[in-house]
Formats: sequence, C-alpha cells, structure tokens
Amino acid sequence: MNFKYDFTRLLVVNFRDCFLFYRDVMGFKPTYGTEDDVYADFDTGAVALALFDRLAMSKVLGTSDLPINDPSQDKFCLVFAVENVDGVCQQLKAKGISLTGEPEDHPDWGIRSGYLRDPDGTLIELYQPLERPS
Repeated sequence: MNFKYDFTRLLVVNFRDCFLFYRDVMGFKPTYGTEDDVYADFDTGAVALALFDRLAMSKVLGTSDLPINDPSQDKFCLVFAVENVDGVCQQLKAKGISLTGEPEDHPDWGIRSGYLRDPDGTLIELYQPLERPS
C-alpha cells in the first residue's frame, strides 16, 4: 500500500461563509468550486485545504438522519490518494480493518472513494480519480 497525504478536508456547516473566509480573509486561491457549491479546494502550498458541506458528507456515510451538529457528525476528514481504492481496501480488510464506506464511484466528484476510521474515530478517505471517457 502506498499512501500520499493529499489534503485536509474541513466538513463545514456554513459552507459559503467558510469559503469566503478562506478565500478573502486567509487569501487562499480556490482551485475548484465557488461559494455557491458544496465543495471547494484551495491552493495552500504543499498540502491543499478543502471544504465540503457536512450534510453532503453525512449522506455518503449514511449519518444524515442525525442532527448536523451532533458530536458524532464528522468535522474533518484526512484524505489520501491511492492508485487502486479497491485493492487498498481489500488489503486493509485483510488486516482486520472495518470500512466505514465501501469503495464507490462519485462521478460528480470525479473520484472513486472508500472510507475508514482510525482507532480514535477520525474519518479517513482513500480515493483515486475516475477514468474519464475518451
């Protein structure tokens, strides 16, 4: 397994305000998304910072039935790029790791991703870009 720490994703409730804060106050250049979206990436140097609407993430994880500010709702996610999400997830399962979310294509995001948690409950996403049709 070869992991590359790619970016930190903050799972926010006030997406627009957070987007404007990181763009206008912190001065980070958006590389994807706008204040009217539910996802955005910012160029912060060596490691990117991303924002994602917390409700949208909770729908992927199957926790959208819980109050959005419930302590069990994730507030951030460590994101690792991998070459083969399915293969890495199989290797992790072989080591006794339970996945929070099986690998799944997200065409709107342009990725295939799987989810797990560290022993302290931190959400981790493993992803690979989806192949674009020729």
